[in-house]
Amino acid sequence: MLSTILSAFTVAEIRKKLLFTAAMLAIYRLGAQVPAPGVNPEAIEAVQDQFAGGNILGFLNLFSGGGLSQLAIFALGIMPYITASIILQLLTVVVPSLEKLQKEGEVGQARITQYTRYLTVGLAFAQAIGYVFLFRSFSADSGTALIDNFNAATVFLIVTVLTAGCVLIMWMGELITQRGIGNGISLMIFASIVAALPSGLQAWWTSPDPVFKVMMPFLALGVIAAIVFVQEGQRRIPIQYAKRVIGRRMTSGGQTYLPLRVNMAGVIPVIFAASIMAFPPTIGQLVQNDTGAGIAAFFSPDGWAYLVGQTIFIMLFTYFYTAVTFNPVDQADNLKKYGGFVPGVRPGRPTAEFLDRILARLTFPGAIYLAAVAAFPTILINQTAANFYFGGTSLLIVVGVALDTMKQLEAQLMMRNYEGFLK
Repeated sequence: MLSTILSAFTVAEIRKKLLFTAAMLAIYRLGAQVPAPGVNPEAIEAVQDQFAGGNILGFLNLFSGGGLSQLAIFALGIMPYITASIILQLLTVVVPSLEKLQKEGEVGQARITQYTRYLTVGLAFAQAIGYVFLFRSFSADSGTALIDNFNAATVFLIVTVLTAGCVLIMWMGELITQRGIGNGISLMIFASIVAALPSGLQAWWTSPDPVFKVMMPFLALGVIAAIVFVQEGQRRIPIQYAKRVIGRRMTSGGQTYLPLRVNMAGVIPVIFAASIMAFPPTIGQLVQNDTGAGIAAFFSPDGWAYLVGQTIFIMLFTYFYTAVTFNPVDQADNLKKYGGFVPGVRPGRPTAEFLDRILARLTFPGAIYLAAVAAFPTILINQTAANFYFGGTSLLIVVGVALDTMKQLEAQLMMRNYEGFLK
């Protein structure tokens, strides 16, 4: 990995992409530390206890890179955009007009992306209002004025800044995807989780539980090894190409393979499931009454209800996202068009049914793997005296994004460092 990164800096174009990505992530981290206007920075320390431990606010604070606990410009993080993406992807299945747009190729996808941006603005605005009143209740409990001059003008200013910060994060993520290396939205979440790593290591080192101090490194290494092993696992379907006559030339047939990954959906189902499961406790936290507190406690990230719901949504989104990214019918048609076939399987519909059957058998263990890795470390940590949220979801996202980014970097290097015919 280090040799790949060092080699990347020797290519001017890739070096510019890496520096651009680093600059965008640096701006993102800076915005997560700058309080919004109207917020008293000296009173921030009084409410930090609300974001400690494994409650929902600590979980959301982890995904915002610590910006939520500071009520910073980027306090909302990228979660409103992810929620909007989930809603639009689900609507494309049930709304015929959106389904038609999805099939129109690049133009239709651009229109759906625009709808996602509009929905992100609406969700961010509503979420910002809730957080402002939530922090006001924290001020009442702590006895310190966290928001100076709490009136309509101040609330509108803070809400506008938080919404604009979310839109700016969304724009920077798209810029990273277009002009940098890797998926910009995933890298934003990656940077947020990695930013909490020093405090997590400190909590592990100062933990009074000796069992936790001994088990945690081995648990983390075991989860990382399992993630890498399954992420790289694939089923290779042999493909035979027949001889074809193109013009006056006859192309010779060849044999290759179609790689089907065990976990074709990557870490997207984990991110989607975390966003969905964070919604009920967030609403419960914002309501600020006994019913809301009960909902927030029931769906706490270290509780059984959250783990069960997360497992169900991870499995559902794994099947859904795999079906969206890989269409067996289209793949079979492309093979038939270019003279390819699976040995022992007739081209056309039988090939599509064969690929669909193989994909279903691969997706089930992939979904079980994602759900198990996301839940198992959290279950073990709940049995210890750990005072911070550091479960399998964070490791899945960090390792998965790192692997995908390294693959894109290696692909960029391979395109620009091929060997010529004459050496």
